[in-house]
Formats: sequence, structure tokens, C-alpha cells
Amino acid sequence: MSFKECPNCHYMWPDRTTFLSDPMLSLVGYQANFSDLVAGYFLFNHDTPDCGTSLAIEAGKFSDMHNGPIFEERMTGTKECPDYCKSSSSLDPCFNKCECAYVRDILQVVKHWPKDPYKKAS
Repeated sequence: MSFKECPNCHYMWPDRTTFLSDPMLSLVGYQANFSDLVAGYFLFNHDTPDCGTSLAIEAGKFSDMHNGPIFEERMTGTKECPDYCKSSSSLDPCFNKCECAYVRDILQVVKHWPKDPYKKAS
């Protein structure tokens, strides 16, 4: 069983580390599910000359990458909320004490994950 298979070119990443280290993948956003944040999707592009498809992976597959508190109150819709989670293309961190902030924290970990410079185009 693999971590993810590209639905277009069928390239398979055996585990999350290999997936995140692939220089041919780029994080492009987070599609929130406000009813269940871990059921939202992290969105990636498979940037190879022969593919170029978009991939969606449930945020829950990355939840162990958060190191910090998870707040109970959601600030969505308040004047303090910058509405980052409402824009699927926003990768900005949120510094509010909001239930959604931990997902924004995970986005930063994924966004800054080191890429393997020796990996060839997948």
C-alpha cells in the first residue's frame, strides 16, 4: 500500500516522507471542511512535464505534524479572523487562538519541508 498515487500518471509515493520530499510536488492550498477540519484537503500539484495534475490528500494524514495546542473555539467569521481558511489558495499561518490555527501550522511544516535535490522527475 502506498501513501498516494497520482490519479493521472499513476506515479506512487510509498510514504509521506517520500511524497513531501519530492521536488516535483508543490503545495498549493488547503480546502477547509469546517465541520471536521481533518476531513479538509491539502492540495498539491504534480509538476512534471508529462503530468501536471492536482492531488488532494485529507488533512488528517498530516495531523501528527502539529506540535502545539489545539484550541477549542473557532474564530471564523469574527473580526479577528483573517479568513485564510476560506481561501483554498492561502498558505499563510494564522496566529489566532482558533480551532483552525493548527491546520495552518501544519501547512507551514508541509510548505517548508526540504525537497530531495537528487530526485529525478516523477
